[in-house]
Amino acid sequence: MRPHHDAPPLKKHKLGNPSKTLQDNICSRHDEVMKIFCRTDQQCICFLCTMDEHKGHETVPAAAERAEKKKELQESRQQIHQRIQDQKEDVKLLQQEVKAINVSAEKAVEDSEKIFTELIRLIQKRSFEVKQQIRSQQETEVSRVKDVRKKLEQEITELKRKDAELEQLSHTEDHTQFLLNYPSLPALSRSKHSSSINIRPLRHFEDVTAAVTESRDKLKGVLKDTWTNISKRLTEVEVLLSKPYSVTRFSFLKYSQKVTLDPNTVNKNLSLSESNRKVKKMAEQLPYPDHPDRFTQHSQVLTRESLTRRCYWEVEWGGGGGGVVAVSYKNISRKGQFGLNDKSWSLFCTTDKYTFKHNSIETPVPGPVSSRIGVYLDHRAGILCFYSVSKTMTLLHRVQTTFTQPLHAGVDWLHRGSLQ
Repeated sequence: MRPHHDAPPLKKHKLGNPSKTLQDNICSRHDEVMKIFCRTDQQCICFLCTMDEHKGHETVPAAAERAEKKKELQESRQQIHQRIQDQKEDVKLLQQEVKAINVSAEKAVEDSEKIFTELIRLIQKRSFEVKQQIRSQQETEVSRVKDVRKKLEQEITELKRKDAELEQLSHTEDHTQFLLNYPSLPALSRSKHSSSINIRPLRHFEDVTAAVTESRDKLKGVLKDTWTNISKRLTEVEVLLSKPYSVTRFSFLKYSQKVTLDPNTVNKNLSLSESNRKVKKMAEQLPYPDHPDRFTQHSQVLTRESLTRRCYWEVEWGGGGGGVVAVSYKNISRKGQFGLNDKSWSLFCTTDKYTFKHNSIETPVPGPVSSRIGVYLDHRAGILCFYSVSKTMTLLHRVQTTFTQPLHAGVDWLHRGSLQ
């Protein structure tokens, strides 16, 4: 090194740290140091290579390429760190869900045993069977949640390992070694086991208690029929991992149902446009012809299409008003209002709150206020869910019932504005 410090011609040379793999930095063809990176062929080359087999290729100094690759590396690490944080939160949510399942199951067992002790000896066998089914369902659901939690923890471990490898690579001083060892950086794939897990206040085993109570009152003459009902309720217990499992908007769009508003049902204070997919409330009544299906007292309208399968649609309004998002049987009274009878289920949406109504029973609904509401329906399973839709989807209210007829989507406009 002394000549490089003493001889004027050598002082201009740039010295680097000693390398154990110095030969890897030398071009095997021209015996020159490889200080150039060929982006066309994605390899390190020397200056003479740029005038030979790499002539006309896109080339940059190795240091410049390394700087760009290091920037990509840092972005990848940031994504990994965020993924780790998100999945840690998901693990916490799953732990809470396990606790909720256990508490709900324990309470269902306790209530069921109390009720069955009041019954005659004939139903003691049924009491044991209900207890066994609750335990079996509890074990199944807890096992499913723990399985997802375990897979998430394994993903976190793998992400940490990958991050450590990338960190070690980021500290490599030698440009050529950095580029030679630089791995391809594919975009991080979406986690298979975490999809913005949203713990929502679902009932677990409470329906079992309700079914047992009903059986107590009717049991003597209809024990066989009510036992079928209890068994059905047990199989319908739903927790975090039950369908619909994912609460991302993308997962619902595969059930997307295109619906159009029925001009024969629209109230005369509502104007339809955009191929009957948009509705606006008017100050004056419109000259629609009389029709037996037309709503007469409320600004309501139903869709043409009947809904009998799994489907998803969205309702959006503007103009600063509020509206009602509903599903209804077609034979609802044309003088009635959505939610004030046993033929319709509705979510009243104002600028600051939500209220669910069915059969004139009102239930306050907490949740973020949004101008767009998503509706998920599984007619066969008797599941109806309302979601607040913005950048994320938040479950507002969930209904578990038995639908006896095809349903139609409906809207009731409370204020002037547009809805589609």
